[in-house]
Amino acid sequence: MNNVPILIDQVQSLPSPRTRKLASLGITLPLIMGAWSGTALAKDGSAPLKPATMGPAKTIHVPVLSAAPVIDGQLDEWPNLSKESFTVTVHPAVEQDSSNVTGILDVEIRVGVHGDRYYLAARWPDKTADTVFRPWRWTDTGYQKDNKQLDDGFAVRFQLDGDYDSCMLSGKDYRVDIWHWTAGRSNAAGLAEDRYQIISLNPTEGAAEYESPYGVVSIMNRSDAGTPVYTNLRAPKEHQKDEEPSITLAANPSGSIADVRAVGVWKDGYWHLEMSRLLNTGHDDDAVLGQGKTISSAIAVFNRAANEHKSVSDTINLVFPP
Repeated sequence: MNNVPILIDQVQSLPSPRTRKLASLGITLPLIMGAWSGTALAKDGSAPLKPATMGPAKTIHVPVLSAAPVIDGQLDEWPNLSKESFTVTVHPAVEQDSSNVTGILDVEIRVGVHGDRYYLAARWPDKTADTVFRPWRWTDTGYQKDNKQLDDGFAVRFQLDGDYDSCMLSGKDYRVDIWHWTAGRSNAAGLAEDRYQIISLNPTEGAAEYESPYGVVSIMNRSDAGTPVYTNLRAPKEHQKDEEPSITLAANPSGSIADVRAVGVWKDGYWHLEMSRLLNTGHDDDAVLGQGKTISSAIAVFNRAANEHKSVSDTINLVFPP
């Protein structure tokens, strides 16, 4: 019997803001939730998480590349395109997180602009390539989803608009643009999922709500508009293989959600990732890069992890050429 695809939006829609737990808010919650020494408590009273303390911001001047890199996960050409590279240290997003297996590690980053596109290359250590995401596994009672089997990933976020802060519970209103690459999902499509978050003290329909020292903060995590990169699959009703995929790639991902080209290759204990997007996509859910702007950014690394069990960087201020 054939598996039946389900649209991502059908299964990832946010539940009631008053019942959603902080730990399951979305892929990028602690990525932008630092620099606050207190704790965050969901309005349903679930256990609080303590975000790690963030360090000072790093300023990077984005160079103009001599040529456009090929987005294929092979980074050998980059030293010929620009001599500039920098190292960013990531650390667990949440203090005393026993489920974080990424830990503290250094990520080698290269960035640049060529023509009308922004390019990013990243290289970080990982002993194994985890490329399977929550498969269906056959049991005596039928297929069960293995929620403990997660893939590797990498995320980068950019200031979009508003009064940006490195902490989501700072009492400020702002939006961020998020690119999320996953080894077992988006990589096969040659893309990263393009997403956005809205953080506000104003009540927001469909958002989760959290107590903070400044009042109730509404946080909305959404995919950009367009046809999703992948869709979820229902479990087969009859036994086929002992392990069946729980996702399938969309035939033609399109729209703002599919703006970001991204390919990762694992080799010799390291992930090698390249990402690229137009400086200005014309979509209102995407940050406009370039034009001499300084854009606040940050990265996150997932080692067979999801949600808050990632390691994140301090703020990176990207200074773009005119």
